[in-house]
Amino acid sequence: DERVNKVTEVLFQKYNTPQKMLTLDKETLGKMIYSCGLYNAKAEHILSASKDIVEKFGGKVPSDLKNLQSLSGVGRKTANVVYSVAFGGDAIAVDTHVFRVSNRIGLAKAKDVLTTEKQLMDIIDKHVWSKAHHYLIWHGRKICTAQSPKCDVCPIESLCEKNNLKTKCDNKVKADKK
Repeated sequence: DERVNKVTEVLFQKYNTPQKMLTLDKETLGKMIYSCGLYNAKAEHILSASKDIVEKFGGKVPSDLKNLQSLSGVGRKTANVVYSVAFGGDAIAVDTHVFRVSNRIGLAKAKDVLTTEKQLMDIIDKHVWSKAHHYLIWHGRKICTAQSPKCDVCPIESLCEKNNLKTKCDNKVKADKK
């Protein structure tokens, strides 16, 4: 997330360990991360997770998915991102972009992120899961946006459900005219 990256760049200059993070109170941390939105809840989770990292994991961020998800505010998507990016693990983090693009182009056919993740894991080679999720995020941010997708410049537009639906509708209209 671009906003989070900007905020953490400044925040981590002074507070780059769980121990240092715990020197902040919720209000001060909240002001520092305000522009990310939901800052009160996020500040509470960051402090709680920092406390758990110090007390339960000896000050080191856990490197496995189960323990990552045990941290306050860390769900499956965040755990997958940390596991993949920080620890080089094989994981697919399904955010709104990955969910949308995967379902639009037929890589998945799911109504929820967990099913989407499982379907992607079944069809993508494990050693490229992390790269694939980054490619799907990029495509969803730059081309296959939620409200105004840039279909005219999309290199995979022929795979798109939207395109396939249009083709089916065009074919039905042609058949009805006969």
